[in-house]
Amino acid sequence: MKTSVINQIKTLLGMEVKLETMKLMDGITIFEADAFETDKEVFIVTEDEQKIPVPIGEYEMEDGRILVVIEEGIISEVKEKEEEVVEEAPEVEEEVEAEATPSAKKTIESIVKETFFAEIEKLTQENIELKAKLETLSKVDEVTNEVTELADIAPISFNPENTNEVETFVYGSKRPKTIMDTILEKINN
Repeated sequence: MKTSVINQIKTLLGMEVKLETMKLMDGITIFEADAFETDKEVFIVTEDEQKIPVPIGEYEMEDGRILVVIEEGIISEVKEKEEEVVEEAPEVEEEVEAEATPSAKKTIESIVKETFFAEIEKLTQENIELKAKLETLSKVDEVTNEVTELADIAPISFNPENTNEVETFVYGSKRPKTIMDTILEKINN
């Protein structure tokens, strides 16, 4: 109990947590857990360092103990290997049972392949949805481009053909100049 709490704290802090590892009787498949005790999480470590919860079943470890998993990824029981009574008839049944039940490695491979193909299927579906959204967004962009092109057209503000000439009237333009007119002219210029 104390070690699991400490391991959880170390995980939250980003520190490296040392987990126990054990191999199965096949010598290839590796199980990893905080401790190989009841109600602890147990994972299968794949070749590319992925951790997969252990499927339901009984697994024989290298040290002779049997690991029982009733709920996926949780150790239900760890029991010592029972001594088998050697009889010819049960051996034949055991061979048939061994052939009928897939090994842990094959089970793991099938689970990994199922998750892989499910993930690919999910990504393919997501890709199709995103392409549809992109197509609708490109149509919206085309419409907005047309609107902005129409907005760029400026209204006609000046017509050079339409000119209004204003007549000005100058009072007393034909009268003779006086001295006062010349003085005012010099002041204004």
